[in-house]
Amino acid sequence: MKLLSFFFALCFFPFSSSAAVNPEVTTKAIRSLEWHIGPKTEQVASKATLKTDSNLAFLDEVNSKKFLELTGNIPDSGNFILLSTKNNWWATFSFNPMGYVKDDEKIDPDALLQQLKDSDEAANEERKRLGIAPLHTEGWYVPPHYDAKSKRLEWGLKLSSEGHTILNYTIRLLGRTGVMNTTLVSSPETLNEDVKTFKAALPGFEFNSGERYAEFKQGDRVAEFGLAALIAGGAAAVATKKGFWAAIVGFAVAAWKVVAVAVIGLFAWVRSIFKNRS
Repeated sequence: MKLLSFFFALCFFPFSSSAAVNPEVTTKAIRSLEWHIGPKTEQVASKATLKTDSNLAFLDEVNSKKFLELTGNIPDSGNFILLSTKNNWWATFSFNPMGYVKDDEKIDPDALLQQLKDSDEAANEERKRLGIAPLHTEGWYVPPHYDAKSKRLEWGLKLSSEGHTILNYTIRLLGRTGVMNTTLVSSPETLNEDVKTFKAALPGFEFNSGERYAEFKQGDRVAEFGLAALIAGGAAAVATKKGFWAAIVGFAVAAWKVVAVAVIGLFAWVRSIFKNRS
């Protein structure tokens, strides 16, 4: 048994839960989740493994869904939570089986930012329907960039909700049959350091044999869009086929606008939430 004392990014939210009124209830509920404290090798969506160290905690899909609900996010299935027990961040992992994404596309950050801003209205209509506060795109924290060697697409986005600034750092890890979506949830005051420690954990991530990008074979499914559409939620690539707003609702609302990225309310740093855990 050991004492785990750390800062934890807990998002208190003004809707649809009694825990929002009583932070102690939320803290107790989060503490009771079945956390896996590293070092361990975790399974992620049956597509990859993630090796964690003693400064990381992990939740399986069932407990991740509960965590998302407790922190004011839409509790979609298919998400896995990674949390730093030393720094002020947590992150989501989820796999999209869209197929093999070709990585030879040029990225236009300005055009992409405008597409994201244009999607706010439709996405917020869906959030309103679900009883969740609106979320607005403000600008890039880090413009999108792609590393062909590691097959990582990265960007940081500045968002706002009900007067609060939210910064998310997103990484897409390209695989043979789809893309692993990872999003860092952090505080504006600590994001620079949190990005560093989050990325330091990613070398422990590895696609399973047969799922790696380099293992692509002729006949494999190829995604109908490229890198830019991964940032825009996929909407940009299919807009001409389905109509812009239909594409926005089908992709942006279902992807980054809804799952875990959309953190509502104030960040509060809670110490010693996992005491006497082994």
